[in-house]
Amino acid sequence: MYIAIYSAFFSPTSIAYIRTVIDYLKRHNHKFILIDRLEKYLDKEEKQYSYFNDNQVLDEKVDFLFSVGGDGTLLRSISIIRNTKTPILGINAGRLGFLTSIKRDTLKQGLDLFFEGKYSNIERSLLEVSTREPIEALQDFGYALNEVSINRKNTTSMLSIDAKLDDQFLTTYWADGLIIATPTGSTGYSLSSGGPIVSPSSRCLVVNPISPHNINMRPLIVPDQTIFEISVKGRGKTHLLSLDSRILTIENGNDIFVKKAKFKAITIQLEGTFFFNTLREKLFWGHDSRNIQ
Repeated sequence: MYIAIYSAFFSPTSIAYIRTVIDYLKRHNHKFILIDRLEKYLDKEEKQYSYFNDNQVLDEKVDFLFSVGGDGTLLRSISIIRNTKTPILGINAGRLGFLTSIKRDTLKQGLDLFFEGKYSNIERSLLEVSTREPIEALQDFGYALNEVSINRKNTTSMLSIDAKLDDQFLTTYWADGLIIATPTGSTGYSLSSGGPIVSPSSRCLVVNPISPHNINMRPLIVPDQTIFEISVKGRGKTHLLSLDSRILTIENGNDIFVKKAKFKAITIQLEGTFFFNTLREKLFWGHDSRNIQ
């Protein structure tokens, strides 16, 4: 098997995890390739490994990508996976690790389960983003796994955000911003802004204003085939557009178009782990002393 190992942040913990994964792969005679920024953290004899960089799309010969870190690392790995359909196995070396499959204290057991084939593939929808006046960063990779959000920049004044859905005017949001989230992203920024939790396999998107001035404005669930057209006005000349962890500054009036991407990201779910288990464990879903037996 041919494995790519990716990490975005190189703390002593994540480096230790990566070394453990490398040792495991070597013992079991698996080929692997490493993100090049890792090289300076390895010993001299380890630097003979093969490397890839953030600016390239993974070779389609790679069978799986191991993302070592937290949810942010897994989100960043999408830019090198793109539409290759390479499945991602998340190894949690961070804090919450909502999207990651292997816990920090069960690394070896998790790898054993994976290589024994005791897992399933979870397909996750992506959002594709473009603007009326082209922006190079979006043309290069205008996709998000969790959410696309619009936010204020360098001002305390609200934004005026006109939203059209499938060419039909929805409303003007007077708010600090607007989130369009996938089911995967429903447990992220949207949740902290009062949005609903959505099962990953649901075929819908969440439209969620950030601190709306009108109390009647509530999160809205729409079909995932909906095409959004967003126009932003405000006292400043620019605002922020974020795609997961990537943040761009764009001019007010440069209309933003958001739709479901034609391809999906694939993540690995190990046997015995389920979305609702994760809700209870990570988010203390239904945590109540009356439920303790």
